Amino acid sequence: MDSSMATGPAEYPEDEWLALSGIQHFEFCKRQWALIHIEEQWRDNTRTYAGDFEHRRAHDYHASEKRGDTLILRDLRVFSRKLGVVGDCDIVEFHAAQDGVSLIGRRGRWKPYPVEYKHGSSKVNNADRLQLCGEAMCLEEMLSCSISQGALFYQRTKRREAVELNDDLRAQVVHDLAQMRDLYRRGHTPKVKPKTGCRSCSLKDICLPELVHKSSAADYIRKTLKEL
Repeated sequence: MDSSMATGPAEYPEDEWLALSGIQHFEFCKRQWALIHIEEQWRDNTRTYAGDFEHRRAHDYHASEKRGDTLILRDLRVFSRKLGVVGDCDIVEFHAAQDGVSLIGRRGRWKPYPVEYKHGSSKVNNADRLQLCGEAMCLEEMLSCSISQGALFYQRTKRREAVELNDDLRAQVVHDLAQMRDLYRRGHTPKVKPKTGCRSCSLKDICLPELVHKSSAADYIRKTLKEL
């Protein structure tokens, strides 16, 4: 990992903040991230519609709710001046704990536990885990606390996946943001090698129009690989 790319100012001005949700896009495909966040292209497909529906369910009340010793906040806006990012947490659970943090308007002390809702099921790659880790890092800065774990809730399996927010994930978040910021400042949309996931991408018509209309996708991929 190039440590020089991970260095930056102590704090980023707000006009340089990146979208926290972009971490997941960037990990899935750097070109997809650039098309969405630099060129501002976006297309919905059945996958994005389903994902948006699950997020709306998570954000239904846009308010706090208390269940026993747990305070639940939905659609919580978070940011980090040090990382230069801003975004929304689907749900942040605050569990009553003596070693937690104090919250305005609430008695006692609370430990934050971010929960991100995702369509589908758990993935081998860390894209979802890195987005969750970025959310936790924002919460840590805002609340002056440490968060060791969060969770991903996958709609297909109806299960939570506990995620240990370790040093490797944190370092990758910082590295990804440095690369994202470099591309954003240069206004550069990188080329990528076509892969299996391209056909299900909501941006395939924009990103790879020939792939959609070619009778032989294999021929197109071979041609593209020669150009890279």
